[in-house]
Amino acid sequence: MPQPKAEDRKGMALNCEEAPLDVDIKGGGRVVVLNTNNLPLVGEVGLGADLVRLDGSAMCCPGFSCDSALQVTYIVRGSGHVQIVGIDGKRVLETTVKAGNLFIVPRFFVISKIGNPEGMEWFSIITTPNPIFTHLAGRTSAWKALSPQVLQAAFNVPT
Repeated sequence: MPQPKAEDRKGMALNCEEAPLDVDIKGGGRVVVLNTNNLPLVGEVGLGADLVRLDGSAMCCPGFSCDSALQVTYIVRGSGHVQIVGIDGKRVLETTVKAGNLFIVPRFFVISKIGNPEGMEWFSIITTPNPIFTHLAGRTSAWKALSPQVLQAAFNVPT
């Protein structure tokens, strides 16, 4: 029986525990995104994925997939709170999740997650090989691209 070699599995397998982090926030969490850059096989199957670890009581800010992907999310460890809001602005899910739970985030729906004190870890399958997420808060917030005048009009607030 031939012995498997590392070069034979290159591009077909990735150890998420050893992969370079896409996001690493001290006291917040870590993210590894599986896409065509680090796992070329996902391009052939048309799916991407991510592994997210939230530290205790940390929050994953509200965001959505801006490339029309949907997400199937499985809670691996810990527990926390999940809120999903539809494209019409109505809350469609607000619940506590724990290890073993699975839920789906439809296209363009906004999701936010908060880990309980022990933290929370999840793995998501995403229906595009190179997912693009937009966050509604933080350093990469979509709001930062809008002018103050547009924000005032959007929220109907005076100058």
